[in-house]
This record gives sequence, C-alpha cells and structure tokens, in this order.
Amino acid sequence: MRSRILGATQQSGIARTVEASVSAAATRMADAGEIAISFENVSKHYSLSLQKQATDFKTMLLHLPRFLSGARRPFVALDGVTLQVRRGESLGIIGPNGSGKSTTLRVMSRITPPTAGVVTVNGRVSALLELGSGFHPQITGRENAILNAVLLGLTLNEARAVLPEIIGFSELGDFIDQPMRTYSSGMFFRLGFSVAVHVKPEILLIDEVLAVGDAEFQKKCMDHIHALRRQGVTLVLVTHDMLSLPMFCDRGILIEAGKITDEGTPQQVVHNYLARVERLLALKEDEREQLRLAQGTS
Repeated sequence: MRSRILGATQQSGIARTVEASVSAAATRMADAGEIAISFENVSKHYSLSLQKQATDFKTMLLHLPRFLSGARRPFVALDGVTLQVRRGESLGIIGPNGSGKSTTLRVMSRITPPTAGVVTVNGRVSALLELGSGFHPQITGRENAILNAVLLGLTLNEARAVLPEIIGFSELGDFIDQPMRTYSSGMFFRLGFSVAVHVKPEILLIDEVLAVGDAEFQKKCMDHIHALRRQGVTLVLVTHDMLSLPMFCDRGILIEAGKITDEGTPQQVVHNYLARVERLLALKEDEREQLRLAQGTS
C-alpha cells in the first residue's frame, strides 16, 4: 500500500512538474510574442584606420610603423548591450555624442550587423536615420518615394497606391517631380518622414531628425507620431532633446561608451543624465580654476 501511495505521490509530482513546465513554456511564448526588439549581449566593433586617426605629427611619430603599414585599431561602438522593447512601447535613447545611440538604431534596422550577440526583430521596420539616407539625388522625389517604400517592405502596387498620401503629407507640391539634388535639408526630411510613416510600420526608428524643418511641419510630424503610438506602433527614438523623451516615450535609457548605464522612466533618466553633466561641468571648471591659479603662481 505504501509503495502504491508513494507511486501516486510521485505521479502527482511529475504531473505538477509537467504542468508547470508547460505553463512556463506558454508564458515564454506569450512573452516572446509581446517583444518587438530583443538584444542579447550585442556588441558592434569597427576597425578605424590609424592614418585617419593621426591628427598631429606627434601622434603619427608615436605610431609610425603601424601608420606606414596602414594598420587599423578597433573601435567598440556597442559593448554587450542587452535590452528588450515590447510591442507598442516607446523607448527613448539619450547619451553623449559617439556613445553608440545611432549604432543601436542601425543594428535594430538591420542596416548594420552586430559583431557579436543575438538581435531579434519582430515586425516591419521603418527607419528614419541619417537625413537623406536611402535617397538617390539624381532622380525625382516621386521616384525616390516609390523606391524607398518598396525597400521598406511594400509591393510596387502598394507603394503606388500610398504615393498620393506620401506626397500630400510632405507638402512638397511641384518639387516632388524635381531631382532630389535640388532639395534643401528640410525638403529631404519632409519626404523621408512622410515615406517612413506611410509604409504601415510596426516598428518606427527615428534618429534625431525631428529637429530639422520648420516649426509647423515639426508639429505635424509630432502629431502623426502620437497617432501611430495610439495605433500600437512600437517607437524607438534617439534624441538630444531632453523634452522629447517624456513627450513621446514610456521608458528611457542612457547609453555611454557603448553600454546602457541608466534605465527608467523618461523623467528619471533625463534628470540623472543632466545631473551627471552638471557634475562633470563643475569638475572641469574646478580643474580650469586650479590651472589658472597654478599659472598665476608660477
């Protein structure tokens, strides 16, 4: 009897274990379905030419053998970054110049492959990165709009169907049939933004370009981004405008030297970053004052 009871207990335990495993697997699958972008220990290294890095004669002499051989040195743009962006979430990324913000977006958009790590992107991505990227200056705005819409995932028929909306939103008028080499930076932005938001994006990546263009069109773009967010589009925004984070984003991260050094609400991340900048500026001012005092006593 005891052995039968023990066997039943074991069977019950096994059943509970199997049930827990199935439940955990289902939870993981549900969670995976909720993830738009996932970085697992992602790194990106570039190889920089020493010839381009040598900005003075002393530096060239110090590295003369390697300089003459055309040797290159590694530059770490991203260093073991792990993050997740959930579907419908709006993530803001801030940080100093050269910290890895733009590289993060380029890896997310699959323009740049990672050197190491695993990147998973679930959904159609539309990226508005460097101003004018993806446009051919010798062909018209109309032709560029169709070409870029196709490159972003629409069929040719879909691109032609949405073209009137793209042109109307851009407000380029007759300039749409002019070669893009004649466009100003503001006109590049108008067409680029209009294409990016009219290709049915599930994930929208924006790198700092909202600062381009006149105030009225900027307001129009901001309203459209809010509308896309209400539709459940995932947004990742890189910006130096500290006001944009709480305006557009649910969560913020700070990237410094290729690493995520802070994460939280947009307000928290902005506050911590500005406080750190103020401390660094105060420290540099102290150093300058000490230098002035030392020079005065010498």
